[in-house]
Amino acid sequence: MQNLHCDICVIGGGSGGLSVAAGAAQMGAKVVLFEGHRMGGDCLNTGCVPSKTLLSAAKSAGLSAFDPVSRYADAKTRVRGVIAEIAPHDSVERFEGLGVQVIKDFGVFQDAHHVVGGGFCVKARRIVIATGSRPRVPEIPGLEGVDYWTSDTLFESDAFPQSLIVLGAGAIGLEMAQAHALLGSAVTVVEPFAMMGRDEPDLVVELRETLEASGIRFVMGVAVDSVAQVDGETRVVLANGETLACQRLLVATGRAPNIEKLALDTAGIAHGSSGVTTDARLRTNHKHVFAIGDVAGREAFTHAAGAHASVVVKQALFGLPAKATQQVIPWVTYTDPELAHAGMTKAERDAAYPGDAQRTLEIPFADLDRARCEDKTVGRIRVVVDRKGRILSADILGQHAGELILPWVLAIEQKIPLSKLASTVVPYPTRSEITKRVAGSYFTAQLFSDRTRKLVRFIQRYFP
Repeated sequence: MQNLHCDICVIGGGSGGLSVAAGAAQMGAKVVLFEGHRMGGDCLNTGCVPSKTLLSAAKSAGLSAFDPVSRYADAKTRVRGVIAEIAPHDSVERFEGLGVQVIKDFGVFQDAHHVVGGGFCVKARRIVIATGSRPRVPEIPGLEGVDYWTSDTLFESDAFPQSLIVLGAGAIGLEMAQAHALLGSAVTVVEPFAMMGRDEPDLVVELRETLEASGIRFVMGVAVDSVAQVDGETRVVLANGETLACQRLLVATGRAPNIEKLALDTAGIAHGSSGVTTDARLRTNHKHVFAIGDVAGREAFTHAAGAHASVVVKQALFGLPAKATQQVIPWVTYTDPELAHAGMTKAERDAAYPGDAQRTLEIPFADLDRARCEDKTVGRIRVVVDRKGRILSADILGQHAGELILPWVLAIEQKIPLSKLASTVVPYPTRSEITKRVAGSYFTAQLFSDRTRKLVRFIQRYFP
C-alpha cells in the first residue's frame, strides 16, 4: 500500500466534497479526494439535475404533443443529455487538472488520521467526510418482492408508467408526481404523516389543492400495510383497508446518510441515525475531522453542502472560526407553482415568539400586474416579523418562487430592515414587485394613519 501525505483529504465526490477539493486545491493546498462511485454525486446523477430536467421536459412537452410512451422516452433522453453536458465540470480529469489527486475508490478510516482505499493510505492534516445520502426505504411487508423505483433508479428506465403511486409527499415525491402527471401518468400520492412538514402549512394546503386540480390524487394520513406484485401490477394495501393498484411504485420517503462504509467506529468518530455528529463549525468529536452536506445530518440540499464547504475551507486553510449556524439555508420545492422558504419554520417561530409576538404580512400574486398579464396568479408571499419588524421568515408560493426568495435570504442573514426593501426601486411589471409591496405593507397603517394626516395638514398650513 502506497503512503500519501496531504493537507486535506476529502471522502466523497458529491457537490460538497468537490467544492472543498476545488477551492482548497486552487488556493494552494495539497488535496486527495476519494470517490468510489460517480463524480458529481446524487445532485448530478440522480438528484437535482435529472429531476429538474424531467420536470422542465414535462412542463414543455404538452399532453397532445406526442403519445405518452414517446413523450416519456424523449423526456428521459433529455435528462441524460443534460447530465452529459454538466458531467465534464465534475469529472476526474477536471479535478486532476486543478491539482487534486483523485482516488477512484471508497475511503475508509484506518484510524482518526488515516484513510485507506484504492491501494493508498492517506494521512491528512484535515479530513472532510462528504459521502452524502441515499433514499431511505421503509420496512413495508412485501416491498422486497416489488420492482419499485427510488430517486436512484427512477432515471434508469424509459418505460412509461400508465399509473404511478408515490409513497411520500415531500419535495422529491411531489416533484416527481407532478412530472409524471404532466407526462400522462395517473398519479396517486400516499403520505401517512404531514405533507411538506417544514413548510408553511397554509401554503402547503394551497399547493396541494393546485396539484389535486391538475389530476393528482392524495391519500393522506394513512399508512401502508403491505405491498405485493400481482398479475403484472403493484398492489398497495393501506391501513384503512383500501387497496391501490399501479404499474409502477416510487418510494420517496426521505434520505439516509451514507456512513456504513466509513468505519467511523474504528476512528472513534461519533455518529447517529441522522449522520455524523458535528458542532456549529461542522467539526466532529475529532476537531481535525469535518462532515458536510447530507451526511452531517443537517439540511439535505446541494446548496447547503456548498455552503458547508465554504465553512470548512475557511477553517482548514485560513484558521477562521466560521460557523454553519451563521448561514440562512433556503429551500425550494420545484413544483408548478413553486414553494420557497427562508428563515424560521412555523414550529421554530411559535417556540421563540409565542402569542401576539408575530405579525404576518401577505400579498397574493393576484394583486400583481405581471401575474395578471401572464394569467399565472396562483399563490402569494407570506412574511412573518416580530414586534420590532425584524424578519423571521419568508415563504413564497407561485411562479418562479425559487428566484424570488433570494432578497429575503439576504435580508434575514444580513438583518436588512423592511424599510430598505420597501424603498428599493423595482422594474415594472415584474414578479419581484411582490417583495417591495409586502415590505411596504408593514408601514401602511402608520403611513396612512390619523396622526400622519394631522401632521400633513399642520405642515401644509404653517410651512407653505
